[in-house]
Amino acid sequence: MAEFQVAVADPDDGTTYQFDVEGQDANRFLGREIGAEVEGGSVGLSGYTLEVTGGSDDAGRPMREDVAGPDLKALLLDGGTGFNPSKEGERRRITVRGREVSDATSQVNARITGRGGESIEDLLGGDDEDETE
Repeated sequence: MAEFQVAVADPDDGTTYQFDVEGQDANRFLGREIGAEVEGGSVGLSGYTLEVTGGSDDAGRPMREDVAGPDLKALLLDGGTGFNPSKEGERRRITVRGREVSDATSQVNARITGRGGESIEDLLGGDDEDETE
């Protein structure tokens, strides 16, 4: 059974909300790729639309948009997601995950692309600290 954490960014005010999802709600994310849209009801934001922007697995390996599927792949990188070179021309072989959300994913990053009728605070029941249980 899939279980992971979803970090939802609100681009309007710069706030990020953390949600633990499991069961049927987590299954709504499985098989989706970076850039895919998901209904916000799976994290308690009914009426909102979320876009998957990335994620990582339990070892902290990031998902990359240019790697197909959910599997691990060792890439020779010169920058971008997963590697920040410290000097000009530096390259390094880094193991990354593909762009598809799978059971191996432990965190999914998303952002709000469509808003519902109610505010986020009303849906979550008040303070920002209440949505992480």
